[in-house]
Amino acid sequence: MQLAGSQVALTSALLGNDIATFPDYPAEIRAPKGTPAGVSGFQVHFSSETVMTPGDSVDVLVAMNPAALKSNLSYLKPHGTVILDGDAFDAKGLRLAKYEQNPIEDGSLSSFQLVEAPITSQTRAAVAEAGVSHKVATRCRNFFAMGIIYWLYGRSLDATIRFIDSKFKGDIADADKLALNAGWNFGETTEAFERSYYVPAATPLPGKYRNVTGNEALAFGLATAAHLSGKDLFYSAYPITPASDILHRVSRFTECGARTFQAEDEIAAICSAIGASFGGAMGTTGSSGPGIALKTEAMGYAVMLELPLLVINVQRGGPSTGLPTKVEQTDLFQAVLGRNGEAPMPVLAASGPSDCFATVIEAWRIACKLMTPVMILSDAFTANGAEPWLIPDIDGLEPIEIEHPGVKTDDTPFLPYQRDDLLSRPWALPGTAGLTHRIGGIEKENGTGAISYDPENHETMVQIRSDKVANAQQLFSPVEIYGDSTGDLLVVSWGGTLGTCREAVKQSRETGQKVSHLHLRHLNPFPAELGAMLNGFDRVLVAELNTGQLRQLLRAEYLVNATGLNKVRGQPFWIEDVKTAISANLGQEN
Repeated sequence: MQLAGSQVALTSALLGNDIATFPDYPAEIRAPKGTPAGVSGFQVHFSSETVMTPGDSVDVLVAMNPAALKSNLSYLKPHGTVILDGDAFDAKGLRLAKYEQNPIEDGSLSSFQLVEAPITSQTRAAVAEAGVSHKVATRCRNFFAMGIIYWLYGRSLDATIRFIDSKFKGDIADADKLALNAGWNFGETTEAFERSYYVPAATPLPGKYRNVTGNEALAFGLATAAHLSGKDLFYSAYPITPASDILHRVSRFTECGARTFQAEDEIAAICSAIGASFGGAMGTTGSSGPGIALKTEAMGYAVMLELPLLVINVQRGGPSTGLPTKVEQTDLFQAVLGRNGEAPMPVLAASGPSDCFATVIEAWRIACKLMTPVMILSDAFTANGAEPWLIPDIDGLEPIEIEHPGVKTDDTPFLPYQRDDLLSRPWALPGTAGLTHRIGGIEKENGTGAISYDPENHETMVQIRSDKVANAQQLFSPVEIYGDSTGDLLVVSWGGTLGTCREAVKQSRETGQKVSHLHLRHLNPFPAELGAMLNGFDRVLVAELNTGQLRQLLRAEYLVNATGLNKVRGQPFWIEDVKTAISANLGQEN
């Protein structure tokens, strides 16, 4: 189903539609087949207008078995179309889905346009000439279902046929193409559909686009940041859902000078990245919440060393193993506060798949400018979701200027902790003549870098490291409020909730509600102007997929009486969630 959904999204993108996707699948490699726990879904929203979310509810639901219908029927719009594989609604399928009666027969689907298609049997018949096994023939059902959708919305089969030819060989490729065409022909010849649809292309800004997921954009951003700074990229990671695809993608960039290391554990991954930065490369590592917990000690080490380092956290539901394939924003406290001692780090959060590219480049710029590790927050929704990305002109991107101290020819001692205007220390490369110095995890003497247990020096160094991270504010671009700069209510969001919150505020404003929206990329430190912005509104509503972590940080920092819209169900916000909360905060009915 993930393959089918991604192909529908790709085909729509090639036709010029604006798109947003929401993959949703179980954590188990072989989840219980035919049960609600084993349902894999992929939601696609395509339009001739700008798309900001995958949508709250769907116009068409394709359910390949009773469990898929049971799990997803609540997301189907009233009077929407439900396409069922009637062959799967047998006694076994109904029992596994815990249906007491067949929903096709009991009238429970009477409020929808029901299309009962014999997908399994028709697929087997259509691919018979390919000579594949009974099992392989059955597995071609997804292409038959894709063919129905392509007919229903006037999609071309060409892109998917090209995909089949590149992905599969021989009889399997033939069978997949036969199933795809059979599904299209079923839509063309059946009288079950009331009509078909045509969605024209959108009118985006001119330029070259490609479909991109958040993890792909992170990988592209890493390679681009390395290019802009003239550094070799080193990315080390231990496989973990949903961050593993970053490692897979970066491993393809060897011609760009990138090197990847699949470490034996999370600790080895971050320590090797620190070593790469010590040697003068672009040291980067990535994981998800459980892996970030294991990297914590080494992150504090990098703070003490004052070396540039990127740590990517693709958040998922927790704690512990939690919900490996589901979305949450529950690692904000971990990112901002989760180290022993006073160990501040800048923290940035990407707002969507394509924004991951720009976020990585900005994070590396900050890391080099301040000589500090920086954490980037993504999430499962952003990482796996896809949207069109306007490919930038690399020559038009601002270079990341990095200077290393040169060979020292006089007899004066080299001071590895001498500071510039931003309190950044020099990035001295090992082996450079005259720059012999000591770094490590024990507290250093200000300036010289010698080991020091002096109480006053320790307090001075703690304050310097804190002030240095606070100076990141000077590198941020100005924050903008969507809507009026003052008013009754300000919705504050961060990370992958941008599209939903922006659309909800937009729709609420169209009904006359005095509400504005502020989306934060910089979570530590906060933008310098944030306090004044918050104080310009009577009420502040903080929307986040946790129990209120950003809300607590804002209340502590600015003493603002913020309320929260919180959701921890492993699912993204729906537009209606935010609109309802807006109306409640304004004392109005939605």
